[in-house]
Amino acid sequence: MRLLADIILLIGATFTLLGALGLLRMPDVYNRIQAGTKAVTLGALSLLLGIGLLYPEWWSKLLVIALMILVTNPIGSSTIARALMMAGVKPWKKVETITSERDQA
Repeated sequence: MRLLADIILLIGATFTLLGALGLLRMPDVYNRIQAGTKAVTLGALSLLLGIGLLYPEWWSKLLVIALMILVTNPIGSSTIARALMMAGVKPWKKVETITSERDQA
């Protein structure tokens, strides 16, 4: 059981690291929100699962934490994205530039 818990903890740490790298590498705030929300949520849930396997007596507390993460992360990220759109922050336009250059050729 210890090996399985360690593997799941490693997977969780990897997803959390990839989410943090996504926050640094993505070109605009909308992509950063997505990287931060999806990857870090999966990483956090994997970490909670690994901890639950190591300490079975903590399952009830970990379940409450997981439910809070599953509820608050999507709501928070969509609220931030909506506020940015209402403030006039435009999405990254590189995709449209590549598409229009390809259509002209």
